[in-house]
Amino acid sequence: MIGIGTSLASVASAQDEATAVTEVVEVADAGDAADLDLGVGYALDNAVLFFCAILVLFMQAGFAMVEVGLNSAKNTVNILAKNVMDLSVGALLFFIVGFGIMYPTSYMSEADAETVSKVFAFGGTGIYTSDDPGRTFSPQADWFFQAVFAATAATIVSGAVAGRMKFTAYLVYSAILTGLIYPISGYWKWGGGWLADLGFQDFAGSAVVHAVGGFAGLAGAIFLGPRLGRYTADGKSVPLPGHNVAFAALGVFILWVGWYGFNPGSQLAFQGTGDIDATVFIAVNTTLAAAAGAFIATFVAWGLFGKPDLTMSLNGALGGLVGITACCDAFSNTMSIVVGGVAGVLVVLAIVALDKLKIDDPVGAFPVHGVCGVWGCMAMGIFPNTHFPTAFEGFVTQGIGTAAIAVWAFVCMSVIFGALKAVGHLRVTPEEEQAGLDISEHGMHAYPSDAVTGGAIA
Repeated sequence: MIGIGTSLASVASAQDEATAVTEVVEVADAGDAADLDLGVGYALDNAVLFFCAILVLFMQAGFAMVEVGLNSAKNTVNILAKNVMDLSVGALLFFIVGFGIMYPTSYMSEADAETVSKVFAFGGTGIYTSDDPGRTFSPQADWFFQAVFAATAATIVSGAVAGRMKFTAYLVYSAILTGLIYPISGYWKWGGGWLADLGFQDFAGSAVVHAVGGFAGLAGAIFLGPRLGRYTADGKSVPLPGHNVAFAALGVFILWVGWYGFNPGSQLAFQGTGDIDATVFIAVNTTLAAAAGAFIATFVAWGLFGKPDLTMSLNGALGGLVGITACCDAFSNTMSIVVGGVAGVLVVLAIVALDKLKIDDPVGAFPVHGVCGVWGCMAMGIFPNTHFPTAFEGFVTQGIGTAAIAVWAFVCMSVIFGALKAVGHLRVTPEEEQAGLDISEHGMHAYPSDAVTGGAIA
């Protein structure tokens, strides 16, 4: 008979491997591991983690709606197909190789785990097993939670490359990111690699997840070039409005709700008083940062453009969410508003900057996830917090970790996108782009009226 365990995880434990540990109070006779009853605490931790994983999975719907709403109707099927395949390909590859790369020591003995490289290691294929009576999580729940994070990193890129990338090229990119690129840099921080040893802090993935997706998206947008008609021959910017802002707004609300699985779920322990206090504290910080991001972005855009732009408000909320993801456990409620507010400013300025550079990012994926992902990690190296008690104490550490992850994602995906472009397999033809990727890549329309009004390839 196993007594109810007491969680020893701290507020700052986050995703780091083997930090959320449950102490077994009494073990009379372990017997067969399959027959162990690890108590109510074990059941509660796994049930909450499972629910949080479902919330993160539901974020796929949010990403899909944002991207669909902010793009042309003729690319709706293509965007939805990419989001479906991000999750499907990502889950399969994270099962086959991704988890084994990101958390290699989960498959090893304690002695073997101490000898592995801090840069790259591979533990094994599939989901690890554990008969440890002191374990905190079911390996199945652990894998599920991490797999939906991997799918999120891949989905971020979809919006940045919308409207002109070949579907097969997107599948190649998605497979490499979820099976290799994301797990390797994820191992550096969350799997016990060199960034964890350095002391780099990223609670739920401003850099590990969002900056990876954001900088991969930036590489894709650069190598693809802008959509047809986005800029005139003399370089003047021509807005290409999305076809359904209501979808975009719905998507942002879905993502906001899903973030309560992303950030509070990364506490990874929920049965103790301290754990549940930390969980709701993280949830409140997440809320305040998102609200501040939306509010500040609205007024910055209003001042720049003369009207309150809803799309800027939506991206401001997402920017606040991304920014606070790294530090939602480390700052006070008031400082979370500051982090979110600065993210709201950065989103608007970054969108304007990309436009000046003629880099076409239809949904603002890089400003939201790349720029604000960097900001969230660097904020902890600037302002005092529970990890670095004095101002600028962790600036160098945070700078090294953030730069390493961002450069890793950008360089690796530049190589992939560059290779696809070199062999002529990155971008659809102008005729196919003009007709829309729904009909040219998938042979179908998202809306019945499109079949009546046109959409054939010239």
